[in-house]
Amino acid sequence: MNQSKPRIIKDYDKLDPAIQEQIKLVYPAGFSDHLLYYFDKDGKNVSALPFETEDKYYLIRMTLSEAERIIEDDDDYDDDGFLKDHVREEYEDKYADMELAAADEEEDEPLDEPVDDGDDDDY
Repeated sequence: MNQSKPRIIKDYDKLDPAIQEQIKLVYPAGFSDHLLYYFDKDGKNVSALPFETEDKYYLIRMTLSEAERIIEDDDDYDDDGFLKDHVREEYEDKYADMELAAADEEEDEPLDEPVDDGDDDDY
């Protein structure tokens, strides 16, 4: 993760649809296996999906059950929870010039602890 990028915590349903499409490209087999768990400023255990664009680093708030429900309810995913081929191809063409990435799960240094004040702002 590039430390100079703005870091954002946001709910999935409040993300711009274009960001949601990009997330689907990075996680074509669903979100539940990629959630990060951390304690917020109030000591509450929360989970989020990491996602990085060229200019921002996101933690998308969601529980395990929400991650599973999002995929089940999304017509872009098949009954087995995989991004449909024609949807993947469409999004790959649409976002071909962008660098998209999940958080590097093998980082040597731990992430800074995110701060979430309840708003959908930078952290």
